[in-house]
Amino acid sequence: MAALGNPEMLTRKIKLWDINAHITCRLCEGYLIDATTVTECLHTFCRSCLVKYLEENNTCPTCRIVIHQSHPLQYIGHDRTMQDIVYKLVPGLQEAEMTKQREFYQKLGMEVPGDIKGELCNVKPHLDSQRNGDLKSEDPANKEAGDEKAEEDNDYHRSDEQVSICLECNSSKLRGLKRKWIRCSAQATVLHLKKFIAKKLNLTSFNELDILCNEEILGKDHTLKFVVVTRWRFKVINEKLV
Repeated sequence: MAALGNPEMLTRKIKLWDINAHITCRLCEGYLIDATTVTECLHTFCRSCLVKYLEENNTCPTCRIVIHQSHPLQYIGHDRTMQDIVYKLVPGLQEAEMTKQREFYQKLGMEVPGDIKGELCNVKPHLDSQRNGDLKSEDPANKEAGDEKAEEDNDYHRSDEQVSICLECNSSKLRGLKRKWIRCSAQATVLHLKKFIAKKLNLTSFNELDILCNEEILGKDHTLKFVVVTRWRFKVINEKLV
């Protein structure tokens, strides 16, 4: 049976310039970094750009739809799929961004988080192998040995930058935690905290909880590192659950 379609169309190359509008941030006009999507209209921006914009506004920068009257930051979410697409389409972008983040932490005299170290280790060999045209199928025996070593090296985020948190209850409807101090990875999100608290308090759903910092409700996708940098400026976190 003959295949339908024009072979030239199937192999047609698309220039990056032609799709730039779909993978750039409207606010900074650069390629998307830490892509974050507004759940109301599905427009995507860099997280840092969008969060800064929503500190003074409650509408989408693109279509001007009202995201939420008082808590727009709760209605945005990390778009991992979009970010993966951007990194695959733009050569060297991921490596450059990881390097910038590493230099940022080093400039502040802070330990580089484990996930950034891991990204840097993984990205460079991958790019080098592509440049050399040396992509070969892995030997099953070597792959199995590599998986075993990876499992041994997996420290379950213990090498991440750590954050100590005090979780205090300010609602009469909930009992407080027996141990209100916890220590965890700075890459953990507010959603992780919600699930942890719900489990400890035997709640039917973590959606019954809101976590506040400085009387402001935190978005579920905020990492604790983000909260430290934007809400507490490297001071000790003191959060409340209601």
